[in-house]
Amino acid sequence: MVLLRAVLTPGLRGALHYTGTRSSSSGTLHIKDPLNFWCGGRVNLKDVKAKSEPVYEPATGRVLSQLQACGATEVDAAVRSASAAFTVWSKLAGMERARVMIEAARLIEKRREEIAEIEVVNNGKSITEARLDVDSARLCIEYFAGQATTLSGQHVQLAGGSFAYTRREPLGVCVGIGAWNYPFQIAAWKSAPAIACGNSMVFKPSPVTPMTAVLLAEIYSQAGAPEGLFNVVQGGQETGSLLCHHPSVAKVSFTGSVPTGKKIMEMASRGVKSVTLELGGKSPLIIFEDTDLENAVRGALMANFLSQGQVCSNGTRVFVQRSIVPQFLKEVVRRTKAIQIGDPLLEETRMGALVSKPHLDKVLGYVNQAKKEGARVLCGGEPFIPTDPKLKDGYYMTPCVLDGCTDDMTCVKEEIFGPVMSVLLFDTEDEVLRRANDSSLGLAAGVFTKDVKRAHRVIENLQAGSCFINNYNITPVEVPFGGYKASGIGRENGQVTIEFYSQLKTVVVEMGDVDSLF
Repeated sequence: MVLLRAVLTPGLRGALHYTGTRSSSSGTLHIKDPLNFWCGGRVNLKDVKAKSEPVYEPATGRVLSQLQACGATEVDAAVRSASAAFTVWSKLAGMERARVMIEAARLIEKRREEIAEIEVVNNGKSITEARLDVDSARLCIEYFAGQATTLSGQHVQLAGGSFAYTRREPLGVCVGIGAWNYPFQIAAWKSAPAIACGNSMVFKPSPVTPMTAVLLAEIYSQAGAPEGLFNVVQGGQETGSLLCHHPSVAKVSFTGSVPTGKKIMEMASRGVKSVTLELGGKSPLIIFEDTDLENAVRGALMANFLSQGQVCSNGTRVFVQRSIVPQFLKEVVRRTKAIQIGDPLLEETRMGALVSKPHLDKVLGYVNQAKKEGARVLCGGEPFIPTDPKLKDGYYMTPCVLDGCTDDMTCVKEEIFGPVMSVLLFDTEDEVLRRANDSSLGLAAGVFTKDVKRAHRVIENLQAGSCFINNYNITPVEVPFGGYKASGIGRENGQVTIEFYSQLKTVVVEMGDVDSLF
């Protein structure tokens, strides 16, 4: 196996050609600029005087490309493109929209390896996880293709033969703003329900991971979508602000941090735009003494170390009942130490690089702060340099397990967003419920126990939107995902999401004479 390596091709501004082979490679991997997409094609901003930002490969620390942010002119062009597509797309029957979406899903499946490898290069997660993310994107589009054919209203019989009915109608141009931890998957999770309902979308990926959203735009176009149905604008905070304030935008769907979510909600409120916010979490995972310990350990690892711990729903507050703490810690530390860290493009790797150098430093800083506050580091929490010299400048760390944690510690109260598990002990069910709910966040929660009554009783009393019994971080596209409290508004996936990308019109039909008071 040979590391996929980046070669900057002379004469192509920012265009990247990846060469190299691996046993599972789809062949030579090409990443090309430009990364913006509207009016049915990639848009070159080389004549725009904009500040460029480097885009890095987390595994190596090398610069992949220079990203130019879209300004007001570019954002307006993308929104106008989406508006034009909306007038066509919204008039199609659900079956016609479904055909395009099913074809898009087929193309994603065909390009699975290519998309996954580009995701790895830009995000740093393992190729194994990236493939699953691409699968989730495809399944989401397939699911909402089916929903597109079921949109319907209600008939209500009124007195005297009159009646009323409702129509479920699209909103218009929707904006999607993605996060850097699941770039391609989030683009699909936001666009699929939007276009199933007859909307169009302008999507802004994170400037840290801008590479794969444009691939989805091309796939929709190749599948037969009208020009401008799904557009991509690159940029940071200023570009996002322009999208939120644009008068032709009807809705904003955002995935990211709580502070940014609050700002987006405020900006959208000025235009009375609806919002979907999928924000942060500091989720509890409760492990009772009667649990199947093997499964509980597996669940705790899945709840903390997927995507290098960079998952909003992670169960990073692991509450373990006192009597089984020693056995749990022994096994979880053993398995954590065995996690293979390294080149995320290799099949055997289970933990790749964190997304950026500043984020790596931030996570390591949380570990140091935990030690100062009295937590014990049982393993990990240190920078890691792989043996491959090509990876020496990558953003790696060893996964960390913290013991001796208390509820008032920073590592327990704040979202770290890295591979750091905080273990807390508890004695009683009432106690752990009170402590688990003592947070302004409520994205997810989990419980491990063999007692079915207890499992449902505890879940009923946990203040979280996405809950798990005897498993964790399972997100089938058929069920809603979202949080309580400051973790967000609205839901993604599942049938209910249709309600967040459509509006209801009531029509009253009088079959007799008007009964007037005047």
